[in-house]
Amino acid sequence: MAILEVRKLYKSFGSNNVLKGIDFDLEEGKVLSIIGSSGSGKTTLLRCITSLETADKGSITVNGKMVFDDENHHKLTKEEIRKNRLSVGLVFQDFHLFPQYTVLKNVTLACELQAKKDPQWKQNKKQILAEIEENAKAILAKVGLSEKLNAYPCELSGGQKQRVSIARALAMNPHILFFDEPTSALDPELTGEILKVIRDLAAAKMTMVIVTHEMAFARDVSDHVIFMDGGVIVEEGDPEQVINNPQQDRTKHFLSRFQEK
Repeated sequence: MAILEVRKLYKSFGSNNVLKGIDFDLEEGKVLSIIGSSGSGKTTLLRCITSLETADKGSITVNGKMVFDDENHHKLTKEEIRKNRLSVGLVFQDFHLFPQYTVLKNVTLACELQAKKDPQWKQNKKQILAEIEENAKAILAKVGLSEKLNAYPCELSGGQKQRVSIARALAMNPHILFFDEPTSALDPELTGEILKVIRDLAAAKMTMVIVTHEMAFARDVSDHVIFMDGGVIVEEGDPEQVINNPQQDRTKHFLSRFQEK
């Protein structure tokens, strides 16, 4: 059963038609990479799925729950939007860390705010906070940051900051983890540490959607690859086929830029 279903999704900004009928499924535990030039609609697609933008037409289902359905006029309430954002994790290009908080606090903050809505919060506050902190420390250990718990973002490298943002997303236990160009803001020598974290998550069967320009990485880590251009899916399929043996001229032209390097 698909954990993510996107059907005939459209999104425009004024006269700019960014998404033009996007349609795909993603199975639980699988990794989907989305490739394509800047401006092809990749980021807008992620933002629509994670409720940071509202699509114009189509439907989106996450883990069996309809989060957007134009035909049936299903519009999320503010509470439903909040719950959808909690059920999916989005790792941004530019980290979005709180500079005034330590690494540990950046990872625990959203969990703490969510826990305060629990009816048991007042009676079990200490226990809940202890569990949140223990979980955060375990996740930070997995991404290699156990020694940076009390550091502040200004004391971290770009790669370390991105690993904190990944840990923060994982701490919310999302159904799907989305990455929007996770290495684009990093120096080339720091890219490898982020790709290793994502590879480890893939090996652990974390369901992921990755927008990336790292073609070799997309080929090696993904179960499925989509190539977008001009707001449509031009070609999709097995990573080896799409990246090493594309059938569409637009895909071939896009990939030729990477083959020449």
